[in-house]
Amino acid sequence: MAGGIFQQRNERLGENVGNAGAETVWRQEGEYEKKLLTADARDLDKLKKQLILRGYSLKTVKAYIGHVRRYSQYIEEHRNKTNSSVSDRPVVAEKMLSFSSYSLMLLQQGCSHAYINQCISALKFYARYIKHENVSGGYVRPKREKKLPDVLSLAEVKEILQQTENVKHRLILYLTYSAGLRVGEVVRLKPSDIDTERRILKVRQGKGRKDRFTILAESVFPLLEEYMVKYKTGTWLFPGQSPGSHLRERSAQKIFEQALARSSIRKQVSIHVLRHSFATHLLEAGTDLRYIQELLGHASSRTTERYTHVTVKDARRIKSPLDF
Repeated sequence: MAGGIFQQRNERLGENVGNAGAETVWRQEGEYEKKLLTADARDLDKLKKQLILRGYSLKTVKAYIGHVRRYSQYIEEHRNKTNSSVSDRPVVAEKMLSFSSYSLMLLQQGCSHAYINQCISALKFYARYIKHENVSGGYVRPKREKKLPDVLSLAEVKEILQQTENVKHRLILYLTYSAGLRVGEVVRLKPSDIDTERRILKVRQGKGRKDRFTILAESVFPLLEEYMVKYKTGTWLFPGQSPGSHLRERSAQKIFEQALARSSIRKQVSIHVLRHSFATHLLEAGTDLRYIQELLGHASSRTTERYTHVTVKDARRIKSPLDF
């Protein structure tokens, strides 16, 4: 029963995992569920505060809270199925067999190894800093898949960029590709981040909470000038619907999806493909890998080296033995 409640109320609890956020739920459930959710709401609130204090990004905070909540739900459902009583022991102190079963279930559902590894990190953090338990030896991390990034050709990128007449939408796509931005970075741009004299862009607190500078194409600036005349920007270059907010990541993704649908390209890709294509096209043009690493904001050169496996310039120079 408790597991079902967690499942139904996940979205309603959202970011507000404190007592106030759970109060609405408690008024509609029985006394047993009220007691259970009260305890979990407090733990999740502690988890949120600890993550923020330690400098984790908002995106990671949301992800960790979601992982812990879903695993708690899984444990409660498992207890109900086995008719076992609710233990006073912390959720993360359950036998590791429970997590192995949970991990296996996630794999069977098609979850990526990266997703499961993040889930493990979330539960370990929760165990250590909220429940003060050491369970580091009980987790088996699946080996991450070695997938090559999806990439569009230069012609395909240009076709997508031309599929929208809306100056705001076009600028979002131009900036994403021109500067090699993540979608979370482009929606959080401020007008002051663009240096029109030096033709560069400052990315504030990107992944890993690091600032960096990246390049901009000359074709961006006429579009930027047109946009600044037509739209009021304020704090954010792309304001959201709520006062003081920026455009949502999902909105930027939808802009790309609509442009892709209008094009002749039938690849199953997201807006992130523009960032992958930016790096690959620079590499094919002979740009040093170290410079590309800096522009992308990669902490490790090994991350950037993935693009050496998808470039086609050098591959075209190699003849198949059949042609000898």
